[in-house]
Amino acid sequence: MEEYLDIVDENGNPTGEIIDRTTAHQKGIRHRTAHVWLLRHKNGRIQILLQKRCAAKSSYPGCYDISSAGHIPAGIDYIPSALRELQEELGITVQPEELICCGNRTITADEVFFGRAFHDRQYSRIFILWKDIEEDAFQLQKEEVDSVLWMDLEACIDGVRQNTFPHCIVMEELMLIRNAIERGEKPCSSTTPV
Repeated sequence: MEEYLDIVDENGNPTGEIIDRTTAHQKGIRHRTAHVWLLRHKNGRIQILLQKRCAAKSSYPGCYDISSAGHIPAGIDYIPSALRELQEELGITVQPEELICCGNRTITADEVFFGRAFHDRQYSRIFILWKDIEEDAFQLQKEEVDSVLWMDLEACIDGVRQNTFPHCIVMEELMLIRNAIERGEKPCSSTTPV
């Protein structure tokens, strides 16, 4: 069944129009996504959880990516969508107030996957979730996620910068996370506008 998304303006505000996900990527129509990066303290370091995308994904198959991310269905807001993706992709249930909002970013990408043009125009809200769960304790959505891997945050930043492992991670997003940690950002509250 085709997923429908809100078309949004350059500030991520819905325009009142909707579009199916396939057409949004064929035509490069701006839509919203929610990205959640899981973090934990381990052996005196901060680690970040990477998701390895399954080989059948329509974009960036087999690449390491955000811990949990997804398109936001039409009529849904960022936090409810982020919570749904965490449950579906990783099998974890968290409360809205556990999410820490790091900021927003726009994504523009023009690629070709499996011989088809892929034009991505996203307005994304980025969240951190502190959650110490071992890799084998996640219940992965096999259609989406091949595996997960905890990596030291600084090693991940260096690996992305030097392109030493297959990934579709953007440095700008890792810097948003690092800066939020350094600022000591607190979890979102139910009264925080999103």
